Amino acid sequence: MKIATAYSIESAAEKAVSESYQQLQQRLGATPDLLMVYYASPYESGVVSHTLSRLAGSECQIHGSTSCLGSMTEEGFHSAGGVGLSLWGMVDPEGDYGTGLAEIGDNPEGAAAEALAQALEQSGRIGEVPTLVWINGAPGQEEALITGVESVLGPNVPIAGGSSGDNTVAGEWAQIANGVDTQSAVVISVLFPSTEISYAFHSGYDPTEITGVVTRCEERVLMEIDGRPAAEVYNEWTEGSVVEQLEEGGNVLALTTLFPLGRVAGEVGGLPYYKLSHPDSVTADGGLTLFSNIEEGDSLTLMRGTIESLVSRAGRVTDAAVEAGDFTAEQVVGGLAIYCAGCMLTVQPKMNEVSGNIHEALSDAPFVGVFTFGEQGCFLANDNAHGNLMISVVAFSNQPIQG
Repeated sequence: MKIATAYSIESAAEKAVSESYQQLQQRLGATPDLLMVYYASPYESGVVSHTLSRLAGSECQIHGSTSCLGSMTEEGFHSAGGVGLSLWGMVDPEGDYGTGLAEIGDNPEGAAAEALAQALEQSGRIGEVPTLVWINGAPGQEEALITGVESVLGPNVPIAGGSSGDNTVAGEWAQIANGVDTQSAVVISVLFPSTEISYAFHSGYDPTEITGVVTRCEERVLMEIDGRPAAEVYNEWTEGSVVEQLEEGGNVLALTTLFPLGRVAGEVGGLPYYKLSHPDSVTADGGLTLFSNIEEGDSLTLMRGTIESLVSRAGRVTDAAVEAGDFTAEQVVGGLAIYCAGCMLTVQPKMNEVSGNIHEALSDAPFVGVFTFGEQGCFLANDNAHGNLMISVVAFSNQPIQG
């Protein structure tokens, strides 16, 4: 197995794709078996998709999505004037890979199952269980997409990826699969690699001692905490962070990035780990809209992050992914990283440091990092989940899978 990356910050989509693909092919020494592209939303998705298909040919499986402002690789943070494009390619003649895409519509579970079926057919492994499912989709139905995949494969196959982002949360995200581009779909790749992989899913936040219970909600709108308006309670918990929005409502995305709401997802070694929900607006009646589903009776913990923790934690999550594998750090040959767009925007001047931490944790192997509007990953207890402000990492090794 060989993995390589390439990037471009050219403003014209065709030129960005062409120059980065030429560089990628030189680094790989061959046409990739699986090719991923992550790019800022100002690029025309149709141009990105068709140019890649023309250059890579029909034997290459192509998976792509928009990423907020750009992307990152082992060479740093790639964004200039709101554009940037990165490619990640894998050559693995002894492995099998497939990619599929389906419009989400009003049946997200069915769409995920359809995209998965296409991917399995493309891989030539229909009826078999992949080592990993990699997923990107339009934001809004992530929990149902996970359910759709698990309805076919069961709950024990790790699912990792992230929700498509754009530059301004304006719905300008897009997805790509094998020459097809769209704005409202889920794209899924199934990976049957010839070598061992490992993964981790975590955040850069720590729990506080402030807790409450969801007493009223509707899917992604949190209306009450402990019987009181959710925005009012949250404002008290965070010492006035959203006070200006309490009367008439409004966007609070940037104000809440360092203070998400956490729910215990499980325990490892007696210590809880959390999946997070990011409040993005205050409603006119005092509720909080979130980027993930929530249920009445859920116990909430106010989480706290710092600039320093968001910068350093990506490297530590990558360390955890490598340590979870049946291989040594020196056997790592590449990685995939999902990093929340909200976190990226908060620590943007330090993103080269974030990239460097991931690169070091991967023993200087190549990787691509995507800036998403929701993160999917598998906790160490084999629990696939969707969360906000999370980090999801997959590490690939050169250690052959033991039969």
